[in-house]
Amino acid sequence: MNATTQPARLLGIPLGDFGFFSSLLLSLASGFLAFFSTLFLAIIALLVWNGIGHHQVNYADTYRYVAFPIGLIVLVAAFVFFTGTWLRRKLSGSR
Repeated sequence: MNATTQPARLLGIPLGDFGFFSSLLLSLASGFLAFFSTLFLAIIALLVWNGIGHHQVNYADTYRYVAFPIGLIVLVAAFVFFTGTWLRRKLSGSR
Protein backbone atom coordinates (compact mmCIF):
# COMPACT_ATOMS: atom_id res chain seq x y z
CA MET A 1 0.00 0.00 0.00
CA ASN A 2 1.37 3.40 -1.02
CA ALA A 3 1.45 5.97 1.81
CA THR A 4 1.53 9.12 -0.31
CA THR A 5 -0.87 11.91 0.56
CA GLN A 6 -3.30 13.16 -2.03
CA PRO A 7 -3.09 16.87 -2.87
CA ALA A 8 -5.92 19.06 -1.64
CA ARG A 9 -8.60 19.67 -4.24
CA LEU A 10 -11.10 22.47 -4.68
CA LEU A 11 -13.80 21.79 -7.28
CA GLY A 12 -11.53 19.11 -8.75
CA ILE A 13 -8.53 21.41 -9.10
CA PRO A 14 -5.40 20.17 -7.30
CA LEU A 15 -4.12 22.85 -4.93
CA GLY A 16 -1.05 21.16 -3.49
CA ASP A 17 1.68 22.69 -5.64
CA PHE A 18 1.43 26.32 -4.58
CA GLY A 19 4.24 28.01 -2.71
CA PHE A 20 3.79 30.22 0.33
CA PHE A 21 3.67 33.47 -1.64
CA SER A 22 1.17 31.96 -4.09
CA SER A 23 -0.96 30.85 -1.15
CA LEU A 24 -0.97 34.39 0.23
CA LEU A 25 -1.93 35.83 -3.15
CA LEU A 26 -4.73 33.31 -3.61
CA SER A 27 -6.05 34.14 -0.14
CA LEU A 28 -6.00 37.84 -0.91
CA ALA A 29 -7.67 37.30 -4.27
CA SER A 30 -10.38 35.18 -2.67
CA GLY A 31 -11.07 37.87 -0.08
CA PHE A 32 -11.25 40.61 -2.71
CA LEU A 33 -13.52 38.53 -4.93
CA ALA A 34 -15.88 37.81 -2.03
CA PHE A 35 -15.85 41.48 -0.96
CA PHE A 36 -16.59 42.95 -4.37
CA SER A 37 -19.16 40.36 -5.44
CA THR A 38 -20.99 40.68 -2.12
CA LEU A 39 -20.79 44.46 -2.36
CA PHE A 40 -22.31 44.41 -5.84
CA LEU A 41 -25.17 42.16 -4.78
CA ALA A 42 -25.79 44.18 -1.60
CA ILE A 43 -25.90 47.48 -3.52
CA ILE A 44 -28.34 46.03 -6.07
CA ALA A 45 -30.53 44.63 -3.27
CA LEU A 46 -30.46 47.95 -1.42
CA LEU A 47 -31.29 49.80 -4.64
CA VAL A 48 -34.37 47.61 -5.09
CA TRP A 49 -35.27 47.93 -1.39
CA ASN A 50 -35.01 51.72 -1.49
CA GLY A 51 -36.91 51.94 -4.76
CA ILE A 52 -39.79 49.65 -3.89
CA GLY A 53 -40.32 50.72 -0.30
CA HIS A 54 -39.36 54.40 -0.66
CA HIS A 55 -36.77 53.96 2.09
CA GLN A 56 -33.68 56.10 2.57
CA VAL A 57 -31.10 53.52 3.66
CA ASN A 58 -27.52 54.74 3.20
CA TYR A 59 -25.50 52.82 0.61
CA ALA A 60 -22.41 52.98 2.83
CA ASP A 61 -24.12 50.42 5.05
CA THR A 62 -23.52 47.81 2.35
CA TYR A 63 -19.76 48.28 2.80
CA ARG A 64 -19.85 48.38 6.58
CA TYR A 65 -22.34 45.69 7.50
CA VAL A 66 -22.36 43.26 4.57
CA ALA A 67 -19.33 43.26 2.25
CA PHE A 68 -16.53 44.03 4.70
CA PRO A 69 -17.38 41.28 7.23
CA ILE A 70 -17.90 38.69 4.50
CA GLY A 71 -14.66 39.73 2.78
CA LEU A 72 -12.76 39.36 6.07
CA ILE A 73 -14.31 35.97 6.82
CA VAL A 74 -13.43 34.63 3.37
CA LEU A 75 -9.92 36.14 3.59
CA VAL A 76 -9.23 34.42 6.91
CA ALA A 77 -10.77 31.11 5.79
CA ALA A 78 -8.81 31.16 2.52
CA PHE A 79 -5.60 32.04 4.38
CA VAL A 80 -6.09 29.12 6.75
CA PHE A 81 -6.93 26.76 3.89
CA PHE A 82 -4.14 27.73 1.49
CA THR A 83 -1.49 28.11 4.18
CA GLY A 84 -2.56 24.80 5.72
CA THR A 85 -2.29 23.12 2.32
CA TRP A 86 1.18 24.57 1.82
CA LEU A 87 2.25 23.63 5.34
CA ARG A 88 0.91 20.08 4.96
CA ARG A 89 2.87 19.65 1.75
CA LYS A 90 6.05 21.00 3.37
CA LEU A 91 5.73 18.81 6.46
CA SER A 92 4.95 15.68 4.47
CA GLY A 93 8.31 16.01 2.72
CA SER A 94 7.09 16.18 -0.87
CA ARG A 95 8.94 18.68 -3.07
